[in-house]
Amino acid sequence: MRKDSLISLFCLTLFALTGCMSSNSQKAMQYKADKQVATFGGGCFWCTEAVFELVEGVEDVVSGYSGGATLNPTYEDICTGQTGHAEVIKIT
Repeated sequence: MRKDSLISLFCLTLFALTGCMSSNSQKAMQYKADKQVATFGGGCFWCTEAVFELVEGVEDVVSGYSGGATLNPTYEDICTGQTGHAEVIKIT
C-alpha cells in the first residue's frame, strides 16, 4: 500500500511540474521571436565551430550533417565520402 502511494505521489508531482515547465509568457515568446538561427557548411565543422564560438552575441554552436541519404550517419560514415552529407554548424 505504501509503495502504491509513493508511486501515485511521484506521478502527480511529475504531472504538476510538467505544467510549470511550459511557459508561454509574453516575455518568453518575445525572446524566441528575436532569436535568429543560421546554418553554415564550411568543409570541416570543427574549425568553423571553434571560430563562431568566439563571436560576441553567438549563444550556441552545434555541429552536425546536412543532406545525404544515410539516416543518422556517424562521423566515420561521413568520412567515407559515400553518404552525400555535408558537415555543417547551426548557430544561435
